[in-house]
Amino acid sequence: MPERATDLRGKSILITGGSMGIGLESARRCLAYGANIMICARGAAALNDAAADLLEDAADGVATFPADVGDEREVEALFAAFAERFGRCDGVIHAAGVYGPIGPITEVEPNAWWQALRINLFGTFLVARAAAKRMRPYGSGRIVLFAGGGASTPFPNYTAYASSKVAVVRFAETIAEELAPAIEVNAVAPGFVATRLHAQTLAAGERAAGDFLEKTKAALSAGGVPATVGAEAAAFLVSDAAKGITGKFIAAPYDDYRAWPEHLDALNGGELFTLRRVLPRERGLDWQ
Repeated sequence: MPERATDLRGKSILITGGSMGIGLESARRCLAYGANIMICARGAAALNDAAADLLEDAADGVATFPADVGDEREVEALFAAFAERFGRCDGVIHAAGVYGPIGPITEVEPNAWWQALRINLFGTFLVARAAAKRMRPYGSGRIVLFAGGGASTPFPNYTAYASSKVAVVRFAETIAEELAPAIEVNAVAPGFVATRLHAQTLAAGERAAGDFLEKTKAALSAGGVPATVGAEAAAFLVSDAAKGITGKFIAAPYDDYRAWPEHLDALNGGELFTLRRVLPRERGLDWQ
């Protein structure tokens, strides 16, 4: 069967981290598919620059609101401003995030570590909670959260980032069950995207970043994964074309997610595209 096309005409979408990188590209894709959007980031100047960039491709339908996603009052103010401008919130793409401190666990500064969790995990909770509260009265809505390095494999010397991002995936799986069937929630891994985050790895140097320093240099030299890859997945997942997909961990560069709506029974009846333990017998071993 043909893959379903993304169509966001008549939808209003809120995008955090929308002033640069994957968030900005998500905004661009949503606009291209016909949505009204509000982009959010901490810096008002960067937001204004992003909006001016986006408005070159759209005559209207772009709003901005500066907010720290790790602050409950600011998140509530963000959603109030969205409702005042657009009314109903059909979808949220939560792309805001930071790397946090880089280095061995014995040397990273605890307050900086906790600050990364405040933004990446607590901020995700606040945004998803506020979105769900506003979507429930309408009986529908879609939330896309971004995972990242460490969500599926260990990420030495990046413990704050890795811990927060794997938690985001399990959080998405959990609230997807809580909010079903009305509100659908998914987590997207965008791949190695060349963003400002990697400047931190280069600045940290070999002692802090370990083997990942050389991997970063090589990936950046090769261009990395385009931000449009994760943005395209996010736009699809907040559209009606993705109806029925929820609680999944999508690797945007590798997964054929556009075909998933044709396999919902298999997707929603087991452990496909989720975090899970692997038992010895599942790998042909005869112990336990």
